[in-house]
Amino acid sequence: MSNTPIKPLPKKHTGELIAGSSEVELAKDKSNYLRGTIEETFEDRITSAIPDDDTYILKFHGTYQQDDRDVRDIRREKKLEPAYSFMTRMRVPGGQLSAKQWVASDDIATQYGNGTMKLSTRQAVQFHGFIKYDLKKAIQAMDKALLDSIGGCGDVNRNVMCDPDPSNAIVHAQVFPWAKKISEHLLPKSRAYHEIWLDEGKGKGKKRVDSAAEQDEAFSEPMYGKLYLPKKFKIGIAIPPKNDMDVYINDIAIVAIIKDEKLQGFNVGVGGGLAMTFGREDTYPRLASDVGFVEPEKILDVCRVVLEIQRDYGDRTDRKQGRLKYTVDRMGEDNFKAMMEERLGYTIEPTKPVEFKTSADTFGWQQASDKKWLATLFVEHGRVVDTETSLLKTALREIAELDVCDFRLTGNQHLMLLNVSSGNKKKIDAVLKKYNLSVDANELSGMRRNAIACVALNTCPLAMAEAERYLPTLISKIDPILEKNGLFKDEIKTRMTGCPNGCGRSVMGEIGFVGKSLGKYNMYLGSSHQSDRLSKLYKENLDEKAILAELELLLADYAKNRNKDEKFGDFVIRAEYVKKTIIGLDFHE
Repeated sequence: MSNTPIKPLPKKHTGELIAGSSEVELAKDKSNYLRGTIEETFEDRITSAIPDDDTYILKFHGTYQQDDRDVRDIRREKKLEPAYSFMTRMRVPGGQLSAKQWVASDDIATQYGNGTMKLSTRQAVQFHGFIKYDLKKAIQAMDKALLDSIGGCGDVNRNVMCDPDPSNAIVHAQVFPWAKKISEHLLPKSRAYHEIWLDEGKGKGKKRVDSAAEQDEAFSEPMYGKLYLPKKFKIGIAIPPKNDMDVYINDIAIVAIIKDEKLQGFNVGVGGGLAMTFGREDTYPRLASDVGFVEPEKILDVCRVVLEIQRDYGDRTDRKQGRLKYTVDRMGEDNFKAMMEERLGYTIEPTKPVEFKTSADTFGWQQASDKKWLATLFVEHGRVVDTETSLLKTALREIAELDVCDFRLTGNQHLMLLNVSSGNKKKIDAVLKKYNLSVDANELSGMRRNAIACVALNTCPLAMAEAERYLPTLISKIDPILEKNGLFKDEIKTRMTGCPNGCGRSVMGEIGFVGKSLGKYNMYLGSSHQSDRLSKLYKENLDEKAILAELELLLADYAKNRNKDEKFGDFVIRAEYVKKTIIGLDFHE
């Protein structure tokens, strides 16, 4: 029995501020449906910073204020304000971009950002380095390309993920469109984004809704209410046997059920989420609990109802307790399902059996069932950039300018080129050859191919340690250990985050590193390739020397004593290095 403390379930929220509301709730309440003073703030040329309340509300517009932590101390000594900039995350349901949208994204990164694009673990594109006075221009450039950043962050539904692999074209065509349908269905109704960044309502004869009273009269937020959700909300759609997004980490985990190449409906799980806080055992990662099966046409209402239950019963006094996973545990899984059924007006069928076999991407060229070609390119930790050794960004732009394929992001931070004819395949290969690039990632270790890292330092304000900038170096030092033990090609899922908030999905790695301080990491072991199990804390506060020493022992034992076809995550549990952990409440035991 778990000893993890659970707070009581809050009373049903009525849409108004309650006693003890967090500062973010206060900011939302006075924001006039996500307007705040953002427009005035971005006209202020005196400072590059923005007020706290606007930093909260700006997230709903898909943008975070950040500063360059590499120069923070130097600037403080010179009595300069931090080197503020803005990260903007586009909303890209299923990670799908046309070739023209890729070119537009490349232009935005080059003209307004730091020259790079970050492919996120949620199939979204992140731009870093926008300065305050260019942010509006960048968002308008997105709009011109039929892209936006609405709900890229904030206490609303975030980017909806979907299995990106269309190799079974018949099945994929039935499932993939639901990502966009769900995303559109759960968008906020406020026009704040359009007014502030796209100048909607400005001009002769046009009227804007400026006051809260006018806004209330014009419309309400029927799903979200004036205060929106207590915390962020995430949805993913998986198509067995692949699970590249770790679907059960989502607030709503949707699993497509296919029979004879026809979509029968979806299994639905609720209450996934990875963030935790060091020192608070009442915070923990959790995998979604199965609720049941619904037909395809019911999934929009199911998503809405789950969102509305979280709106009504999520904790608004403590943001670290605000996710749906805690609401489900406080309410109890059976009670949560009963409330869903009461609001839906029908009984949810039992969950259908499913089997996941892998969460890895398949690199190289594949021919889909519709005879079109697709290729998955290795993009280390999702950073699209030109370096002295690789002109990846330039090559991808040239491919996009050919306009011979679509682009799709994977949940593992890699990139697919799809809908390619045989003739155009040769054109793409020619560009890759020109820049000494290949779709074949077999020369890399299995660990490197299956590694994920969040941005962390130097821009993430929450980061306690490096991740993206360090994990490639660490893997280069682990590779000789793998080679010595005959494990170089073994696909060992490795994840690193600079803090315990979970953006790099560390606790879903067979080996996971969570930053504690500069150069120090907690090591977690034991997740699965099917992503149906959490990892468990193995050792704390390890520096690089200690990490390598531990892996020397672990990998040697694995190579010598594993069973046939046994994965590393399964082995460390059988060998009792860590306990098997499926239930979030057992994570700290």
